[in-house]
Parts: sequence; C-alpha cells; structure tokens
Amino acid sequence: MNFKKLFSQFEPAVLDLIEKESKQQCFTAGEVIMRTGQYIRSTALILQGRVKIYRQGPEGEEFLMYYLGPGQACAVSMICAMQSDTSEITAVAEEDCEILLIPIQLMDTLMKDHRSWYQFVLQTYRSRFDEVLSVIDDVAFRNMDERLHFYLKRFKEKTGNKHLEISHQQIAEDLNSSREVISRLLKKMEQRGELILHRNMIEITS
Repeated sequence: MNFKKLFSQFEPAVLDLIEKESKQQCFTAGEVIMRTGQYIRSTALILQGRVKIYRQGPEGEEFLMYYLGPGQACAVSMICAMQSDTSEITAVAEEDCEILLIPIQLMDTLMKDHRSWYQFVLQTYRSRFDEVLSVIDDVAFRNMDERLHFYLKRFKEKTGNKHLEISHQQIAEDLNSSREVISRLLKKMEQRGELILHRNMIEITS
C-alpha cells in the first residue's frame, strides 16, 4: 500500500519523517496487535487490512468498540503513547494487516511542528469518540434486532463490501448475545429479503 497516497493530507515534510523514522509491521488474521495492560511506545497507522478494537471483561468476554481500516489510526495508542500509559483496550487483526508504527519521540515532534499531523490527531480522536457514542446508543437505546441491523450496516460501511465474511458466533460475541439468538434474527432478516445467508458469509441485499 502506498503510504504517501493513503495519507495525502499530511505535509510532504510529515510524510518524509514518518517514512524515514517509523517501522512497518505485518500481522496475520487473528493475531493480537495490542493487549489490555500493555505499555504503548508507538502509535499505529493502518495501511492495509482491518483491525478490531474491543474492551475485554474480567471473564474474557469482549465488548466491541469499533473497527479500523486503511488510512485510519488508533486513538487509544496515541493517548497511551503520549502519556506513557498502559492500554485499556485490545486490538486484533481481523484480516492480514500492514501497520505503520510511529515512535513516541516522533509523535512529539509532529505534534509541535506540523499542523497537518495535529489536525489528523484531533480528527482521529473525534471520529473514534463518535463511534464509541454510537456503540453506547446502540446498547442503551436499541433492542437486539435493531442492534444487529446497525452492526451489519456499520460492518458493510467499514469494509465497503456487501459480502460480509463473518460467522454468527463472531456477531454474537461482538453484540454480547448468543449464537442462537443471532441466527434466529438473521433468519428473519433473510425472510424479509434484507440479506442472504451463506456459510460464514452474509450478503446484504437491501
């Protein structure tokens, strides 16, 4: 993935600094990128693939916060790196990913000297905050069938694909429900002509 094309909003000087002083790293699907309690010494820019960000409960349960895709950054890693703090979330590669790791020393320089990076950080905070608010609204004000519809809509928008390669079990875990409940609701949506169910894949038709 062409880094400079993907992050073309940055000034040329910022692009050159990041390309020179950052480290590119690849993760395979299912690999943990960042764990809860881990000290963060760099922030991550997503070059390719999709990353799942979630909170983990005391019994190992997961609460989905949002997904990150190419051209986006992890706001939590930015905050933790700048404050030398530990992560309160877990990040997992949903598919094979390429990520650019920017060291904290470079982040300090970029924040002080380059407005395009400063604006990018603020926009990243705002975007991730808006997504978390949507999740809170989803949990607090919607019943499960509405939550499922909203979840599939977000997933489709994030991937840009109407064919969603995801299992009923994964959806259930993300929505803190059971596979049986999710399967029943998906079947109802299929009967209404909203989607077509395949093995480990859902095709959105409306």
